[in-house]
Amino acid sequence: MTQSDTASENALLPWSHRQNAAVRIAVTLLAGAGAALIGTLAHRMGASSNIPYGLALAFVIMGLSAWCARARLGVSGLALHLIASSATAWGVAMSATSSNVLIVAGFSSEMPFFSEHAGYIWLYGLIALQVVMVAMPRRWFTVPPRTVIAQEPEIHDDAQPAIDEQ
Repeated sequence: MTQSDTASENALLPWSHRQNAAVRIAVTLLAGAGAALIGTLAHRMGASSNIPYGLALAFVIMGLSAWCARARLGVSGLALHLIASSATAWGVAMSATSSNVLIVAGFSSEMPFFSEHAGYIWLYGLIALQVVMVAMPRRWFTVPPRTVIAQEPEIHDDAQPAIDEQ
């Protein structure tokens, strides 16, 4: 494989996979923090009705972001993603005052299950999700380059004889 073949293959990979290591690390850290922040804002949707669709959405966002981190930088990228996402989510949880809380945990009155536990499930679940992803096979995290299929040009024969219907 020549250098031009490698360059053309790399040109077909996603943008963040073509960058140098420092940019890939920065993208991974920002993606982890962003996914944690969006997940933190979304995790309580539906919890008061005991239909935690926000929690499911938050875990889907976190899982996709973690998948990209592992595909981009391997297990070390997933570790960086775990650190950034955990620091962001737990930082938001710890920095709130009693009147301004984004992650609610612990109640003294009777509440629906997910309303009471969504905060704990989110904070511990985002860690568990990424730890489980470490144990998955490497082949699940490969991004095959897009392939460009050379198509033959279509030949249009506009000079078709007219058919007289009599």
